[in-house]
Amino acid sequence: MVLCGLAFTPASHADVDLPDLGDSSSITISPVQEKILGQRWLRAYRSQVPTSSDPLIINYLEQLFTRLIPYSQLTEKRIDLVVVENNTLNAFAVPGNIIGVHTGLLNYAKSENQLAAVLAHEMGHLSQRHYARRLEQQKNMMVPMLAGMLAGLVLAANSNSDAGVAAIMGTQAAAQQASLAFSRQNEQEADRIGMQTMVEAGLDPHAAADMFEEMVRANRLNRRPPEYLLTHPVSETRVADARNRAQQYPRKPAVDDLEYQLMRSRVRVDAEETPQTAARMFKSELDKESLSPDASRYGWVLALTKSSQFGPAREALAPLLEKDPDRVTYQIMRADIEIAAERYKPALEILEAQLNKYPNSYPLIVRHAEALMKAGLYKQCAEILDLYSRKRSNDDYVWYLLAEVNGLAGNILGVHEARAEYFILNGVYDRAQIQLRNALKLTKDNAYRTALIEERLKYVEAQLQNNGF
Repeated sequence: MVLCGLAFTPASHADVDLPDLGDSSSITISPVQEKILGQRWLRAYRSQVPTSSDPLIINYLEQLFTRLIPYSQLTEKRIDLVVVENNTLNAFAVPGNIIGVHTGLLNYAKSENQLAAVLAHEMGHLSQRHYARRLEQQKNMMVPMLAGMLAGLVLAANSNSDAGVAAIMGTQAAAQQASLAFSRQNEQEADRIGMQTMVEAGLDPHAAADMFEEMVRANRLNRRPPEYLLTHPVSETRVADARNRAQQYPRKPAVDDLEYQLMRSRVRVDAEETPQTAARMFKSELDKESLSPDASRYGWVLALTKSSQFGPAREALAPLLEKDPDRVTYQIMRADIEIAAERYKPALEILEAQLNKYPNSYPLIVRHAEALMKAGLYKQCAEILDLYSRKRSNDDYVWYLLAEVNGLAGNILGVHEARAEYFILNGVYDRAQIQLRNALKLTKDNAYRTALIEERLKYVEAQLQNNGF
């Protein structure tokens, strides 16, 4: 659904927007400069690819990073995460502590440990500043490197077809792939640092080799290689090296990483052509021998809900609630069934009871706001989102919702302000400028608000003068 006219179409493969990243004369780049360029890159990337707004998946990944980061070698202990709606196996790191994860990675990684191994590897690239170190060998290359990364990763994110790979490997391949791919030495170092992070975080270091083997298997079975292997080539030698390195540590006994499997089920439902197809797939798993019966049941419930089979969805969810009534993911699913059935009162009761227990839960806050908006309680929803937008100011989906509910509540100034922030976070500065100019027309009697908007407008106009950078 397009809300508030905020949606925009990603660039086509032939028309990837490569903004001017600024001065290319500098040989070296400081961590502060890396951060600034990274944020500008992120906004340009978001403007051209479909990103996920699923608060459950985003929250899960953020929590996993929270577990890994204290044991990493990152000096700046904050990661900017971008979750890309794409079924392919891919993840990437960008200077300035930005890590991107395609939702398809959760489909390929069979366990939380395997997913963590990929994330820890990407953090290894960032902590060792592999991009900046390459600049010492390739003078004046930071700007073209980031531009090439943007082009290559936008192409990968906007395609599930062989044509996408052909585009990456074709005309612009040399420049773009050189920007995306690390040297063999960099890869080995990131493998080593990533495994060390896994060990110190209490995760299974053997999962790195397990994940590499999954990638090699995927490469053999598919005519099209996973994007991840185009930029992080995995050979039999690299698998063996990871396996040998892991032998220094005892293999941890398998734990029930159920929350990961639940998130994986969410991705798998969306990967199917229709909810009905997904429902049949998960029901078949339950009837046979599922590796994670609870996750298969959860996927079945989600697929039934998406196909408007609300009675069967409630019945299918009941065993999970009986087994684990305190799991927030199940309670949100319980509320989601009622929201989809347009039974907003019971949905709000469920969510508000959970918020009393977990008042800072990101997925609960977002679902509560969505339910209030659908129930027509616009003022209450706007008040919640207005407060939360200050706490989570870099979350474009929070601004998206705030713009929508302000429109429904008749708060036109609030619409313009929230839309502007949404467009700024997505690098669409011309549309942000329009929103801020419209907002200024409504604040003539409020000097403080006028000053705030004028300051924001100056920032946006500066970005436009620099073509976003």
